[in-house]
Amino acid sequence: MKSYQEFFAELKRRNVFKVAGIYGIVSFGIIQAADVMLPRLGLPDWTVTFMVAVVVLAFPVALLLAWAFDLTPEGLRRTDAPEPGEIESIMAAPASQRWPAGLLALVGIGLVVASTWWIARRTAPEVATEGATPAGVQLASAGSDNPRPALAVLPFADMSPEQDQGYFSDGISEEILNTLTRIKDIRVAARTSAFAFRDQELDMRVIGDSLDVDYLIEGSVRKAGNRLRITAQLIDVSDGTHLWSDQYDRTADDVFAIQTEIAEAIAEALQVPLGLDDASELVTPTGDLQAYDLYLAARGRMRERGESLREAIRLFEAAIARDSTWAPAWAGLAQAREVLGWYPEAWETPPGHRRDRAAYFQALQEPAEKAARKALSLDPDNPSAHVALGSVFRNRLEWAPAEVEYLRAIELDSESAEAHLQYAQLLMDVGRLEKAIGQAERTIQLDPGVAVSHKVLAAAQVMAGLYEEALATLDRADPNRTGHGNLERWVDATAKIALGWFDQIVTVPSIYEMATDADDVDRALRALRNGDVDAIPEDLMYPAILMAFGREDDAAELLLAHFRLDPIINIGLHWMPLFDPIRQHPAYLTMLREANLEGVEPEYPAR
Repeated sequence: MKSYQEFFAELKRRNVFKVAGIYGIVSFGIIQAADVMLPRLGLPDWTVTFMVAVVVLAFPVALLLAWAFDLTPEGLRRTDAPEPGEIESIMAAPASQRWPAGLLALVGIGLVVASTWWIARRTAPEVATEGATPAGVQLASAGSDNPRPALAVLPFADMSPEQDQGYFSDGISEEILNTLTRIKDIRVAARTSAFAFRDQELDMRVIGDSLDVDYLIEGSVRKAGNRLRITAQLIDVSDGTHLWSDQYDRTADDVFAIQTEIAEAIAEALQVPLGLDDASELVTPTGDLQAYDLYLAARGRMRERGESLREAIRLFEAAIARDSTWAPAWAGLAQAREVLGWYPEAWETPPGHRRDRAAYFQALQEPAEKAARKALSLDPDNPSAHVALGSVFRNRLEWAPAEVEYLRAIELDSESAEAHLQYAQLLMDVGRLEKAIGQAERTIQLDPGVAVSHKVLAAAQVMAGLYEEALATLDRADPNRTGHGNLERWVDATAKIALGWFDQIVTVPSIYEMATDADDVDRALRALRNGDVDAIPEDLMYPAILMAFGREDDAAELLLAHFRLDPIINIGLHWMPLFDPIRQHPAYLTMLREANLEGVEPEYPAR
């Protein structure tokens, strides 16, 4: 008993306990700082591991030095033998004097051990090896109820020194997502829904439940000059297990190889086949990395819509100027040019009069078509190019070729929310409302985070006469909706007009999709509630109002006038059952003929 007490007393006398405590506290701070700062300085992860190893190995050395030497005002000298009675005095001291030094040493040792464990756990790749599946992880198999594992790619963090590569890290995330969608045995959540969780510190299980997926992919991108570091990890949302993780330190020239390797590794971890003869088919590379950088920047600008579309087009054209044989850049340019038609604020030389808008819109279709056809000449299986070409045909009221392109895009990528959404709008335009509702619902299932998909579903429901369902769809999508979007205003007002709920109408749409004077809106609302149709301003009058008040001839004539003013904007609105009484009106039949819909009857869902 006395021997170990004497030993502890000697440790205290030689300040070994104090050195252990101080060493542990200082080491903990150094390790945590290194874990954060060294990757930001561009140093590889092994530097953090190396520092931890130095700290751990130096710990017993520090204790030995503390045992053997004392630090005095005169400098470092060997520790003297204890004075007579000195050890006994330490042992006889009250516990309140003896225990603090020992507790300090325990805290120091604990901090060194904790830091080592944390770094080892964070940096060690936890790869699911062949033939060994982590406990509780159910991988895909031919006999499972759901043979396709579902995963989502969260936006990768931008770890670049200047934090100015957000578009690049987003682009890499999206490219990895697109690469994974080519593996037919994996179901991948759409970008918009997954990216909605950017910078949200939520439990993985919450994110997984929200996206209805089994696995999440997260990571980071660091781009500095020609050097590129991409880290990625695959996480089982049920328990947070890391099924796979890796880090790729390469030159930027290897960015496409990295995407392929990540997809291969994830497929292997989930035990699903690639379904391709050659893994290189997963990506469509360009030999010019600056073209790729411009392409990613253009994609980011295009998602902003509005006036950013002009910049997106310029960036796509710059990418093409560097590599004119790269199909994705041409497909992106086709999409941007087609979408431009729907954003008058981005038009370079907008028409001076509203009646000239339709002609200007149609003039925008030719460059969009050329870009789409060029993309397809380079890659006939590019789904985005087929969607863009289909939209060009739809905008020209060429319904049959538009449908061919949309169906081909869906055949190539059955989980493309954009393809299903555009096809839903085509089906609305031609009166196939039951199928339009189904396509809109499929779009929402694939990517519930896209607000316009809910509005398109509501619009299809209004056209099918499902007025209360349409209002419920808008409420589910945004319970606090303000009604500022023209499509949303149209759905809300038209459904309430058809139901006779005039007192509940809070705003009305403009047929020109342009800003409307607030006083005109108030005057229109008062006129609606008072039944004074003639007091409604011209640009806020639309055929459903006239039909609700029994002005059928006026409604038919106004339908035709609105269609001629802006065909693609106003086509399809007439399929509502509200317009059944004028189906044989000469003006209505003229409109159908000019819209290439002669003889077409609306197809409603079963009621």
